[in-house]
Amino acid sequence: MSDAKTKIMQAASKLFLKAGSKGLSVRAIAREAGVSTIGIYSHFDGKQGILDALYIEGFEQVEATTVLPETPMERDAAIETVVRQYLRSVQAHEAHYRLIFGEQAPDFTPSDAARQAAGRAFASLLKVAADFLPHHTPPQTRDAALQIWALIHGFVSLRHHVAMLKQDDEAWEDQVVRAVIVHIRALDEPGS
Repeated sequence: MSDAKTKIMQAASKLFLKAGSKGLSVRAIAREAGVSTIGIYSHFDGKQGILDALYIEGFEQVEATTVLPETPMERDAAIETVVRQYLRSVQAHEAHYRLIFGEQAPDFTPSDAARQAAGRAFASLLKVAADFLPHHTPPQTRDAALQIWALIHGFVSLRHHVAMLKQDDEAWEDQVVRAVIVHIRALDEPGS
């Protein structure tokens, strides 16, 4: 990505965190990025193009964090690694996370490319769920992946909205890891 595009994306992320989608205008992004409005239109298709690029980048980050480590490890350690990767990515890229999972602009409709990026991210999570639950059928694995994602997002959402949860990063991560491990163990019980 060119320097100008990178600056534009960073500016849009910063503005999105400050004021949500209503804080994003081509002029505001151009001012924050130190580029002309024409520069934005030459790199993106206006505000919609920038939102689409942020959406795609957000799901690419999700996909990158929902992969198992190459080094073989026991299941609980692998779960911990994936969950911590995911949570740290959410914290590092909060604007992307908020856009793709909660604070979408009412006038923004993700493009086909953006929806495909979301599909690839979920496919990555499905693969991890299948590795964690190898005896499950594909429909059971899909349900498990959705449950795991919902569980993690519930914790993240609480953290975003409840001030007392914003303090101790390590303890919060530990709690999310424990919850996911317990849930996966329960899913692996016979009859689940």
